[in-house]
Amino acid sequence: MFEPFYTTKKVGKGTGLGLSISYSIVKECGGSIEVTANPDGGACFNLHFPIVKDPS
Repeated sequence: MFEPFYTTKKVGKGTGLGLSISYSIVKECGGSIEVTANPDGGACFNLHFPIVKDPS
């Protein structure tokens, strides 16, 4: 799901880069993404980031 160009859209309706880019940004920040299926359809994405103290 987080691989570049993975998509369930029909040809010409999207590139599938959104989740790949989002995953990269979250990982760069030391975080993680958790995906769960929504019982009513769709998915729930939870983004977790570490708490960082002010370096000053």
